[in-house]
Amino acid sequence: MTTIAPAGTTAGTRPTGFLRDTAAVFVRESKPLVRDPFSVMFSLVQPLVFLGLFGPLLIGAAGGDVAGTLQWFVPGILVMVALFGTASTGANLLFEMQTGSHERTLVAPLSRSALLVGRALKEVVPLVVQGTIVVVVAVPFGFSVDVPGLVVGLAILAVFGIGFGALSYTLALSCRNRDWMFWMVHQTLLFPLMILSGMLLPLDDGPGWMKVAAAVNPLSYLVGAERALLAGDFGAPAVVGGAIAAIVTCAIGVLVGVRAMRRAS
Repeated sequence: MTTIAPAGTTAGTRPTGFLRDTAAVFVRESKPLVRDPFSVMFSLVQPLVFLGLFGPLLIGAAGGDVAGTLQWFVPGILVMVALFGTASTGANLLFEMQTGSHERTLVAPLSRSALLVGRALKEVVPLVVQGTIVVVVAVPFGFSVDVPGLVVGLAILAVFGIGFGALSYTLALSCRNRDWMFWMVHQTLLFPLMILSGMLLPLDDGPGWMKVAAAVNPLSYLVGAERALLAGDFGAPAVVGGAIAAIVTCAIGVLVGVRAMRRAS
């Protein structure tokens, strides 16, 4: 029999209770994806637009080298999928807070930490599905993929997605009465992070300040890791850098997100 404890102090503080609560939240948050898979496909529109419209421009700039350009560009699109897919997840929580459904979950016999971690883990499912679809779409056009490298690359992106999704939830908790603030911060940060990662254009010939900004941008390390992994180069230093960037982002996101969820009222 489950003992109902005060909000934020449930039996989920025990390891087994926390895992059980996390699994319950994960299942609850994943059900809308099963009922409405179109939403997962719809969020792929922007990355596919970049792939279909920006890709040919890069191919032209590379002198018509389709295969070489795709080998460079497609891994960046995978990182874009992870970025776009997880950066907006806080909007769902924001909607739940505004409609009152989130408050009902806070008084349920669930660990506050599990409420955050379960939500963040849910982001792995659409990320992996979308990333796989992007690769499948690119293969007929000359993209060559190393399957083990793709698996490891998606795993690294999943770790990053958990952390970045948790940060998005944290932002939503901070902007619960000001949804415009959530979207302002979202749009202000999203595109600079994307451009300064080198996923669209190489930064080798950019000004010094852009290179410095790229050096502290975790996405730039993820892009480098994905390019090496999808080419089958597991020994590249970029793979280690990308894995570290994903783990650090995940750790920071979960720690900050759990703290914000515990303080939610």
